[in-house]
Amino acid sequence: MGWNKMTHEHLNLTVAITGASGAAFGQHLLQALHIDPRVSHVHFVASESALRVLAEELRFSGRNGLVEKLLGHPSSKVQQHAESDIGASIASGSYPSNGMIVLPCSMGTLAGIANGLAQNLIERAADVCLKERRPLILCVRETPFNKIHLRNMTLAADAGATIYPVIPTFYNHPIDSTMMAKQFVARVLAHIGLPQSDAYVWKGEA
Repeated sequence: MGWNKMTHEHLNLTVAITGASGAAFGQHLLQALHIDPRVSHVHFVASESALRVLAEELRFSGRNGLVEKLLGHPSSKVQQHAESDIGASIASGSYPSNGMIVLPCSMGTLAGIANGLAQNLIERAADVCLKERRPLILCVRETPFNKIHLRNMTLAADAGATIYPVIPTFYNHPIDSTMMAKQFVARVLAHIGLPQSDAYVWKGEA
């Protein structure tokens, strides 16, 4: 099922944050999905490495109450799963999920997904998306790329994933990193059929 067919549905999505730098991007994605009435449920998974990045970049410690820390309040819409919980609903192809976004996606997570390792819930949920032909967006975060990274991106793309590098825009004249993160998230959401009303849209010359 393509993203363009899901614009008017109450979407059931999976979001994963992994151990690449850029935890704020994942935070803004969860915040945007939480307030979007077109989204009915969000399954959220943070990798063990992501917990360390969240602590270093956002000053969030521990995994308990992580959703509340990221959103700034409790949420009945966003459900957190442990990375080790391979028995979670999103690990099964019979569970009716509409797709998955990994933001940011580390090179380690990319490698696991691209090579079908399914060693944890993030990799397994992504593998389910690919085998069931559901949308999977991998917002990769690394620089520079070596040939292994590029090869894994090609493998994942050939399997059906969308490679969506974390590259902020500047034509909207962002005043800080928060605006950069929000605009990037808006572009990702527009890509999956959830355009944001406050997103900057380039109109070009009249």
